[in-house]
Amino acid sequence: MDIVLRIIVFIIGLTIVVRTIFSAVQTFVVPRSARDKLTTLVFRFARRIFDIPLRKTNTYEQRDRIMAYFAPIGLLMLPPVWLVLVALGYALMYWAVGNVGPFEQAIKVSGSSLLTLGYAAPSDLPDTALMFSEAAIGLILVALLISYLPTMYGAFQRRESAVTMLEVRAGSPPSAIEMILRYNRIHGLDRLSTVWPLWEAWFADIEESHTSLVALVFFRSPQPDHSWVTAAGAILDAAALTRSTLDVPTDPQADLCIRAGFIALRRIADYFRIAYNSSPRPGDPISISREEFDLACDQLAAANVPLKPDRDQAWRDFAGWRVNYDTVLLALAAITMAPYAPWSSDRSLLPARRRAKLK
Repeated sequence: MDIVLRIIVFIIGLTIVVRTIFSAVQTFVVPRSARDKLTTLVFRFARRIFDIPLRKTNTYEQRDRIMAYFAPIGLLMLPPVWLVLVALGYALMYWAVGNVGPFEQAIKVSGSSLLTLGYAAPSDLPDTALMFSEAAIGLILVALLISYLPTMYGAFQRRESAVTMLEVRAGSPPSAIEMILRYNRIHGLDRLSTVWPLWEAWFADIEESHTSLVALVFFRSPQPDHSWVTAAGAILDAAALTRSTLDVPTDPQADLCIRAGFIALRRIADYFRIAYNSSPRPGDPISISREEFDLACDQLAAANVPLKPDRDQAWRDFAGWRVNYDTVLLALAAITMAPYAPWSSDRSLLPARRRAKLK
């Protein structure tokens, strides 16, 4: 009976260690969107802790200062959690082998091996093999975080470089209307054709980086009024307005930019299990009202921006583009607590029923 118990305990310990290693591999090594339950639990626990001071805040600036630490702290919590689980799993295996004494001593041997301290090294062959394997796993887990931090910050810098440059073209907070007005006034609307390929590549980059290294979703911009989500919304709306409303030559690059954008946002939303219609119809409701659209058109017309004469058709075309990314854009703005920006985060917390009525 004692042998059966020790076999069961050994299997439990081995399962804990293997599952922990699998969690680390899914989080940092697998180059695709892989939702790991352990990593998700750690970030949910961190979010619960951050919710405590967030309830006492009254302004966005206060929330932004608090949330700036959420992703880094959540990320740094992962290695200690992994190490504790590995130590527990190996302690169970040491005890099951039966050569290190009581469970308290097994914990000491496990901790000494994991942290490569060596003050409680066993002398028999089975425990020595466990000791070396545990020491190697501990080093690998710490090395994973250290080696992937530069990768994460490289992706973060590429993302934020484009977000920062957008302020010059679309204002702060970024606005699709302001972007079109500035191009009409400074560059000429024909120069918009150079924008779409750059942002198509940007969307492809965040799709890859923000689904394989999901903590990047919550890394906030250096400037409190900047956000990758609101930047994405401004570009997508600008492209949608260009294709639907502006009286300019048809540019297929704008179509490709919109498609790259809503695919990227949907892939990120899939990780967080955000519900959306993957095949929306052009007549489905969106969060932008017809009154808001008309007001935007009036503002563009007042600045001598050429508009298509049939505004009803322009509205239908704009809504047909917007419906592809409307739901996921607002949901990502909500979960990241994005700063105020028109047509995105300004309505991200509205109840779904009210948003449906806006059309």
